[in-house]
Amino acid sequence: MKKIYILPALMFFCYLAANAQQKLSLAQCREMALQNNKASAIAEKTENKITYESKSYFANFFPKISLTGLYLFSNTSVDKTIEGGYLPTYVPDPATGQLKPNIATMPDGNPIIGADGNPVFKEYAYFPDMPLNLKLNGLYTAGIQAEQPLYTGGKIMAAYKMSLIGKDIARLNRNLTRAEIIVQTDEAYWTHLKTIELKKVALAFQKVVAELRHDVQNAYETGMKPKNDVLKVQVQVNRAELQLLQAENAIRLSRMNLCQTLGLPLTTDIAVSETLDDDEYFRRDVASNSATMSNTVDYTARPEYSILEKQIELKNRQVKLVQSEFLPNVGLLAHYGYTHGLNFNGAPLFNRMSFYAMISVKIPIFHWGEGINKVRAAKAERQIMKLQRDNLSEKMNMEAVRALNKCDESELEVALTLRSLEEAEENMKTSRNRYEAGMETLANYLEAQTLWQQAWMEMVNAKIEQRLNVTYYLKATGGL
Repeated sequence: MKKIYILPALMFFCYLAANAQQKLSLAQCREMALQNNKASAIAEKTENKITYESKSYFANFFPKISLTGLYLFSNTSVDKTIEGGYLPTYVPDPATGQLKPNIATMPDGNPIIGADGNPVFKEYAYFPDMPLNLKLNGLYTAGIQAEQPLYTGGKIMAAYKMSLIGKDIARLNRNLTRAEIIVQTDEAYWTHLKTIELKKVALAFQKVVAELRHDVQNAYETGMKPKNDVLKVQVQVNRAELQLLQAENAIRLSRMNLCQTLGLPLTTDIAVSETLDDDEYFRRDVASNSATMSNTVDYTARPEYSILEKQIELKNRQVKLVQSEFLPNVGLLAHYGYTHGLNFNGAPLFNRMSFYAMISVKIPIFHWGEGINKVRAAKAERQIMKLQRDNLSEKMNMEAVRALNKCDESELEVALTLRSLEEAEENMKTSRNRYEAGMETLANYLEAQTLWQQAWMEMVNAKIEQRLNVTYYLKATGGL
């Protein structure tokens, strides 16, 4: 009874193991590569970083509020004494009510002049010596402070606009990275499918030559064929076995390359679900993205072109940023807090809450041509960027036209290789029939087999190239 239950269980687990291989479509592989590729993650993090930087520049429009504190300890002290002496007195004038010097006069009303030539006062006030002691130790202050730029010549606005442009460039770089990952994935995917198809060619060729060897060996044993024919066929069999081994190794390496592109362990058992049967899809795909053959193809949707446009815009803002460095700057600072210390004759001179505000104005007047030369340099950089944009635009246009030509050539090449394969198959059948009828030499029949194998391999290469050329065209025109 146990054996009866164990056998179905073993069969079930063998079925699961046989079906554990993952079959992936091209769209699934692209999605996995975009999710797991480290370059894509770096581009995403870079975009996030620049977004945060843009927000930090935007904060410059608002006041910066800070808690401030200061403590000063110093053993420095100032000891001074104001010398005393006799001070003149003043009395009110009955006519005007104003104070007038209390000068002693003679009977005739003239002021009495002393020996030093100065008038003599009737009375003097005595002012004793005054000691002054000022100490800095123990001075501290604490409060809240606000700083607000009122006018900076457009520097804050220019810097903020530049950060927004940088954010757009980061987004475009992410799109560019995405397109490059898709191209890399397509190359790995179709290369793996190519190795699988080439293995089918190797297996079919091995089967054909194995059957021929069997027939020639039987004919040799019956004395109808010479030993030389057996050796010729054996050479072909050996070549077929080598090609099959090479095909199996290529499949293993291409699968590892595809796994690495998708971010999977290299030993993951995956398979591709696409085939080489649907050629019409790729012709329609190109036709929907290109209206006609011409010397100009729309490449402006490419991230590279948009990045160049944004870099020119960035240079425009950079010119304004340089100009702002040589325009007036006005700022406001306000502070409210408590101050204690600065002992004066043993008592703190400051011991209360206080508020103060300050406006700072800076107007550049003359810097020996520094400003105008910096502005000229920034404008020169902007012109250089425009020239680079024009140069790269021409190259992108040629790249797009070249990619479109490759697509058209691939379509024709696929049609020609299919026709050649049909002719090679018919030629091999005719050669086999003639060989079996004794009207064809073995060398001619072997050559027909080789031509059939080469035609099949050329057809596989042409179809794979057609699919890759569509991907290259879509990248060249910004369609990925």
